[in-house]
Amino acid sequence: MPRYVIIGAGAVGASLAAQFALSGIDYALFGRGAQISHIRQHGLTFQRPAETRQIDLKVFDLTDLPELTPDDILLLTVKAQDAVSALAFWSWQSVSNTTTPAAANLPIVTFQNGLATEPNALRTFARVYGASILTPARFTETGKVVVGGEPQLGIVTVGRFPLGQDDVTAQVAADLNRAGYLAEASDDIRRWKAAKLLHNVRNVLELFDGPADLNDRVTAALVDEARHVLEAAGYTLASPSERTVDISNWRVAPNSGIHPGQQSTWQSFRRGASSEVDFLNGEIVLLGRLHNVPTPYNEAVQTLAGKLAHQGGFSKPLPLDAITSLIAAPDRTAHANPAASS
Repeated sequence: MPRYVIIGAGAVGASLAAQFALSGIDYALFGRGAQISHIRQHGLTFQRPAETRQIDLKVFDLTDLPELTPDDILLLTVKAQDAVSALAFWSWQSVSNTTTPAAANLPIVTFQNGLATEPNALRTFARVYGASILTPARFTETGKVVVGGEPQLGIVTVGRFPLGQDDVTAQVAADLNRAGYLAEASDDIRRWKAAKLLHNVRNVLELFDGPADLNDRVTAALVDEARHVLEAAGYTLASPSERTVDISNWRVAPNSGIHPGQQSTWQSFRRGASSEVDFLNGEIVLLGRLHNVPTPYNEAVQTLAGKLAHQGGFSKPLPLDAITSLIAAPDRTAHANPAASS
């Protein structure tokens, strides 16, 4: 049986570790800073709809690494903006009874939003697997994670990147199902990642406040731009009807501690952590520039969120009309990509 090396102790990583611990699945949770220190000393406060538990976890700081083994499977659960540095760190770790490092020996499963992590991982890791996870999880308080999905924690689709399934996808899906998730394997994980990105481009609007009708218009514009860009880049989006697991009874439990408007982007800003917007809306902006598709709304929200992150504070929401004002600014129009409008 494999050991799961979980890299990142945020909402996804810590909840995976908790469920593995409760299900008797071998794991080790790796992280840094206050979160890992708190969990090591006090355990994880793990809030689920039915109960809140204090769970002792097998945790390790990055300065105190146990030896990796040939049976390990790496689960990369840091945010997309932290994935490059994590990959650089873990790629070259030694593995017991081998002469080559982790990147040559161990499979890595990437749980990040967006489309950038899998190609980056493939630069060093020989076996890369993408995972698209839908889970109503919150990490805004050190040492505590809230997951509001019931009866399962969330829905996970996993597949080898760029294409295919194998014994690793089967093993990971089986263990995730055993650990309380609805998990399935896919031959084309890129389609599921792209479909989730179409949803994720809306996350940034949780940093803004304004009239509902304007919010609806901006939301529609962000999604419309993303859809056109992904199509231009050659992506076909996965549909929920393609799922091989029955999700009809899965829901976000009422009174679970999970509230609308508090997804991963908002959580990062609330904690004063780095922003993933450059890998969500920024991914759409990048693909738009590569394929000459204009993306003014995604570019505007990326700019405003970037400025907010650079200032290092999130005391109150930004005005929603700042988005449309930025798009209409004369200097913005002057710097538009001429090829995109030809």
